[in-house]
Amino acid sequence: MDDDGRVRCWPVRDEIGRAYHDEEWGRPVRDETRLFEKICLEAFQSGLSWDTILRKRPAFRAAFAGFEIEQVARFGDADVQRLLGDAGIVRNRRKIDATIANARAVAAMHEAGDTLAQLVWAHQPAEHSAPRSIADMPATTPESTALARELKRRGLVFVGPTTVYAMMQAVGVVNDHVADCWVRDEVEKLRR
Repeated sequence: MDDDGRVRCWPVRDEIGRAYHDEEWGRPVRDETRLFEKICLEAFQSGLSWDTILRKRPAFRAAFAGFEIEQVARFGDADVQRLLGDAGIVRNRRKIDATIANARAVAAMHEAGDTLAQLVWAHQPAEHSAPRSIADMPATTPESTALARELKRRGLVFVGPTTVYAMMQAVGVVNDHVADCWVRDEVEKLRR
């Protein structure tokens, strides 16, 4: 239970974390730009805390053209150099290159008449029980493994099963709010 008397899935450190948990995490996302952003931010988070990424998210959005897929897909060497010099984001060359490559892969999906939303939501599990605690949340599932495999087949990188499962949680493909969490039922209603 947090200092406001509400049960949350994990201890929140500040208002940014509280707002993310209460108003965003686990709520269904089907918008292409927001799904792309989640995939990218989950990749940048690898090896870091999510709190770090949340604090830097406004800078990430500014640096990556609001995660507009077609714009990021056109980024070139000058953009990479600009991003490597941007102290507001995580300046990791491999992750920056991955974001651009992933935008190109998703843009190619769009050209073929496919959407990221259709692909991601096609991997929603038939059943998913409420975890009792954060320790009960899996790191991967058969669905996240299958989705990671399909994303890689389509040319995306930095999309392993663990990263993909974290994205699936964040965008509501699964509702991993713990059983006693005060927003779990609301999120479940939104998912239906």
